[in-house]
Amino acid sequence: GLGQPIADGLKSFLKEDFTPAHVNKFFFLLAPSLVMVPALLTCAVLPFGRDVLLPGMDEPLRLAIADLDIGPIWIFAIASLGVYGIVLAGWASNSKYAFLGALRSTAQMVSYEIAMGFAIIGVLILAGSLNLREIVLAQQGGLLDWYWLPLLPLFAIYVISGVAETNRAPFDVAEGESEIVAGFHVEYAGSGFAIFFLAEYANMILISALTALMFCGGWLSPFEGIPVIGDTFLGAGSIFWFLAKTVFFMYLFLWWRATFPRYRYDQIMRLGWKVLVPITIFWVMATAAMSVLGLVTRGS
Repeated sequence: GLGQPIADGLKSFLKEDFTPAHVNKFFFLLAPSLVMVPALLTCAVLPFGRDVLLPGMDEPLRLAIADLDIGPIWIFAIASLGVYGIVLAGWASNSKYAFLGALRSTAQMVSYEIAMGFAIIGVLILAGSLNLREIVLAQQGGLLDWYWLPLLPLFAIYVISGVAETNRAPFDVAEGESEIVAGFHVEYAGSGFAIFFLAEYANMILISALTALMFCGGWLSPFEGIPVIGDTFLGAGSIFWFLAKTVFFMYLFLWWRATFPRYRYDQIMRLGWKVLVPITIFWVMATAAMSVLGLVTRGS
């Protein structure tokens, strides 16, 4: 069964790419790219390992395509462009079902972006930096020194918002088959549908990687500082730990899809605006107060 995903992917791209006659063809074909490209661009600023000093080099090589000092801002700015692709897909399809799915998905993504943004502010307060590499290095010391512990409510809200942001179950009302057929991509077939499908999983990987970097120490080992284990491979920070943490959060996406029933749309919006946003605002202010009073350790 390991080859089944590859076979499904090839089958999707080899299928007939049917374009209905009633659609706005230019925007209909443009929409999948507007969803996929931002999902890939955001990965450019993710650091995935500690600096490596190669032979013949004076300075260590940083394992990131682009080491930006405004990494989280870049990610939010670029990732938010994906909403335009969803809106265009629903509008250009010239279908009531597709347009309704696009409106649902857009409202949901915009709503939960606010909670995600406030959750990240708590991390930035503790790290004292907007550089993702420095945010990871500020969590050195071991499992209990990572930001998931002092920012536990923000950590939980960030993960929940990440699931809602990617329209995954139990927040997949944009694709509620029993209500609106298949959401904003109901008129797409072949490669167009496959690109939407791949973009959703690319965003899942992005959310999982960001969770690992900002709340769980990135490539740092949970055994760092332990006398015996800390001196072994398991105690050394490496790309292995970053990948292991990312895969763990991706597994949670799949686990929750098979566990929880789908929320109603009004429940999703109520959860975002009346529960998660107020909690994040309160905890950000509490984190700022604790940082000023020295009750929590702050990075450089």
